[in-house]
Amino acid sequence: MISFKSLAALVAASTLLAGCGGSASVSTSPAASSSAPSGSPAASSAATGGASANGGGAKIIASYSNIVADELPVWIAREGGYFQKNGLDVTLNYEQSNTGIASLLSGETQVFQGGGSETLSAAVGGADMDIVASITPVYPFALEVPASVTDASQLKGKKLGVSSYGSSSDVATRVALRKMGLNPDSDVSIITVGSESSRISAMLNGAIQGGVAQPPARYDVEAQGFHAIYDLAAQHVPSANTDVVFKKSYADAHKSVVQAYVNSIVEAIAREKSDQAFSTNVLRQYLKLDNQDELNKTWDYYVKNVVPSVPSTNPDQFTDAVDTLSSKNPAVKSFDLSKIIDNQYVDNAKSLASAPPSSSSAAAGSAAVSASPSVSAAVSASPPASGSPSAGAIASAGGSASPSASAAAPAYP
Repeated sequence: MISFKSLAALVAASTLLAGCGGSASVSTSPAASSSAPSGSPAASSAATGGASANGGGAKIIASYSNIVADELPVWIAREGGYFQKNGLDVTLNYEQSNTGIASLLSGETQVFQGGGSETLSAAVGGADMDIVASITPVYPFALEVPASVTDASQLKGKKLGVSSYGSSSDVATRVALRKMGLNPDSDVSIITVGSESSRISAMLNGAIQGGVAQPPARYDVEAQGFHAIYDLAAQHVPSANTDVVFKKSYADAHKSVVQAYVNSIVEAIAREKSDQAFSTNVLRQYLKLDNQDELNKTWDYYVKNVVPSVPSTNPDQFTDAVDTLSSKNPAVKSFDLSKIIDNQYVDNAKSLASAPPSSSSAAAGSAAVSASPSVSAAVSASPPASGSPSAGAIASAGGSASPSASAAAPAYP
């Protein structure tokens, strides 16, 4: 990461960051050296190990910002044993984006999986963020409103809820409103209500009259009489909704570790797309959802509309975030996105997207992975229940999807 005066100064520069505790030291293996010229493809491949990279037993802590299906590739990488297979000892923590970014900057964690808009805001404030993958490159949301609202004009004067200013849900809400011909700054009141679960509760109790939702929460609110007035995911609108982010200083010093992490994510995505049974079992564990119909619909929605086969990051995914954030911080408009977009690791891992590893190898690789990810004590979280099946049990129970399930899962994009 590039230098910045202090974490406190960065917090002041960005309304999206929150303070956090002290840092934790992490044992890692240094990146392999290479005699190839720096910056050349050969140098990149030799330094990272490419598709065969091994993390050398590095212990890293990774946070994810929401308990939503966006994070399924990360959960599959853990529960399917792909992190361990690639030589990584990964602890997953649930932390909302503001504290998740602060933990990354302090060194308390090594990986942040959350909103690209929050990452961009931190980078503009001075942090040397390194986005190494985009696992949700389109909006997974639909703007949900009560049955009484049948036309966009009826939203005028209403309250809509978002998690925080500049968050993925905030940017998505503003985009949906603009696409319907409304001005998000004057036609409606946008209220900060916290996480998706808080937003859904506020919608159902009438505190707000709408908000974006994604499966499976979307199905819950629709069962309560809400309906989608604009479906962003169905339109495949580009967005850096959920990215995989390291500090650049860490990534530069531990290229083989970062490559092993990205390899695990790419392999997990391939598994997600091809193995419905395994994927819905993992979703059941993390979402604590027993409704198999909703689990199946969530998997189908993400595979068809959201999840990329190759999780590259592109500048157009930040267009809406730049437009939203620059209204309050003009520096965002002139920020060079190439400073934070780093596709070298995904490029090296592309061959892993062509065919998923077998269930048997994934099961074998997950034997030493504990069933319940640790959760940051400072955050109210919903980790997998202690009675959840072990990683190995999930891997073996998941099996392979039926032929019809696999056929129904076209690769996107």
